[in-house]
Amino acid sequence: MSAFLGEVIGTMILIIFGGGVVAGVNLKKTYSNSGGWVVVTLAWGLAVTMGVFAVGSISGAHLNPAVTLGLAVTGDFLWADVPLYMIAQVTGAFIGGVIVFLHYLPHWRATTDQGAKLAVFSTGPAIPNTFANLLSEMIGTFILVLGLLFIGANSFTEGLNPIAVGLLIVAIGMSLGGTTGYAINPARDLGPRIAHFLLPIHGKGSSNWRYAWIPVVGPLMGGALGAIFYQVFFAGMISTITWVVLGSVIAILVLTLIFGKKESSLA
Repeated sequence: MSAFLGEVIGTMILIIFGGGVVAGVNLKKTYSNSGGWVVVTLAWGLAVTMGVFAVGSISGAHLNPAVTLGLAVTGDFLWADVPLYMIAQVTGAFIGGVIVFLHYLPHWRATTDQGAKLAVFSTGPAIPNTFANLLSEMIGTFILVLGLLFIGANSFTEGLNPIAVGLLIVAIGMSLGGTTGYAINPARDLGPRIAHFLLPIHGKGSSNWRYAWIPVVGPLMGGALGAIFYQVFFAGMISTITWVVLGSVIAILVLTLIFGKKESSLA
């Protein structure tokens, strides 16, 4: 199996389990309806664990464009392969979203809440605030990529990495996920959101494209920032890319703060 196909399948598995638990909790007339946040965060952690176990030996199981970008920033992944991996991840996430739709086929009609249906596929903010929402996604993914790097630096985790990574996802979800639903993965949000837009879901409503850039840009910023933080403070390395990432992140945050306030004043 190629690395591209590995990322497609691994990300598909991630969304089948992750989107599947949200569907079970959100959609009416399922046995797991109203299962709650703890159920969701535990299942998402296990979703990542299964995805990593499935294709870790094939593609490295990035399953996330922010992780791919972070590893490229640290020099552990070829920049030339970044676009291919990202395309594979979004594709796999889209396929996973379609499979979740098919699995819960009769439950879409039984559910009237459009927001609950959209949440099966993509994230949204508990309190809409452009700057704060972007910051939340950035911080969550910063911790994710930093955590992946320091987990990988420990030899005692050999063979247990997928479990450790899954626990990291659970911790992020429980501690930081309550603000935006912790996409922390552009593919996880974008691929299924496209599926939501295209699929004939009964009474589905809007796919909320106005918000969709935040769970893409925020995680990419956080992933790159987590990578350079690890390089500077754990590895003692400062390079040109350190300043490029810092400058880019600061510029995006400033622009978001300025235009986010203007958007709020017009609302």
